[in-house]
Amino acid sequence: MRKFVAPAVAQVYLATLWLFLPLMPLFASILFRRVKYLREYQGTLKKMRVHIAALREGPAQHYFHDVMGRASVVPQEVHGQCVQCGNCCMDRRCVFLETADEVTYQCGIYHSPFRKLSNCGSFPLNQWDIERYACPSYTVSAVIPIRLHTASNQNDAQVSEPLPIR
Repeated sequence: MRKFVAPAVAQVYLATLWLFLPLMPLFASILFRRVKYLREYQGTLKKMRVHIAALREGPAQHYFHDVMGRASVVPQEVHGQCVQCGNCCMDRRCVFLETADEVTYQCGIYHSPFRKLSNCGSFPLNQWDIERYACPSYTVSAVIPIRLHTASNQNDAQVSEPLPIR
């Protein structure tokens, strides 16, 4: 069911963003308490258009299908840490991404509690996330459960207890 609902919800979400595009700099300024989005209205509007176009390429559907449901096909453990390359920010097309220096970027809304409700708060969810944005610093490994069988003294019944190997 989620397979069909997620794309529909993503389309409604994207249509709503386009509908309210002229008001988005105002909403962003209020929501994230950053006057710069309203002060630089034309620039923010241009970045918002690029941002919405990037969302259409998959992140919106990914959010409603995988992030909200925390779905993952294969159990995985993610290793690594962020190197601030900006790749995961929709290939550096996120309206909130800011340049820190020549090679690193930072999130302009990182400390906002609303950011945690987005794709940003869940990256990377799985191997597909890492590959999609060519992330240079995260890797995944499969978690393979092993079952130990022990005999009980009273009835020699076998007890199975899963232990993950990482």
